Amino acid sequence: MRNLFPQSLNRLLSTGLFLAGLTVSSAAFAEVEVDHPYARAVPPGQMNSAAFMDLNNKGKEQVALIKVDSSVADKVEMHTHKHGENGEMQMRQIPQITMFGKERVVLKPGGHHIMLIGLKKALAEGDSIDLTLEFDDGTKQELSVPVKSVMAAMGKKHHH
Repeated sequence: MRNLFPQSLNRLLSTGLFLAGLTVSSAAFAEVEVDHPYARAVPPGQMNSAAFMDLNNKGKEQVALIKVDSSVADKVEMHTHKHGENGEMQMRQIPQITMFGKERVVLKPGGHHIMLIGLKKALAEGDSIDLTLEFDDGTKQELSVPVKSVMAAMGKKHHH
């Protein structure tokens, strides 16, 4: 009886500490919801394309998208457009896309977007591609993203 108490107490303490560790670490995971993702269709021979989506940080803490991968491209980069010295729009690579708590960031033509560089195949309307989003807390989201024609995708954003 003398030995049972310390063992059960040790088990209880170690289980409690383990559960406390789970609670603390799970609160730190990114809570990013991805809405309306699509990649731009391109004809055979076109070496680059882009992907767009809405990133909605449902959590209270700031989180950053730090890396994107895809099997359809040699390289995947995050880009944005900025006004150049002469007033023209210039595309620039950025190291991350930061979202404050409860913030929605829209990746769209003319703004933040994901560049697919060195395409390994043509992206045709109706296809889908894989994208893996990696956040600064180490969490990843794997997506299957539909490929849409440029005009079909733009038609939803602009009314003439």
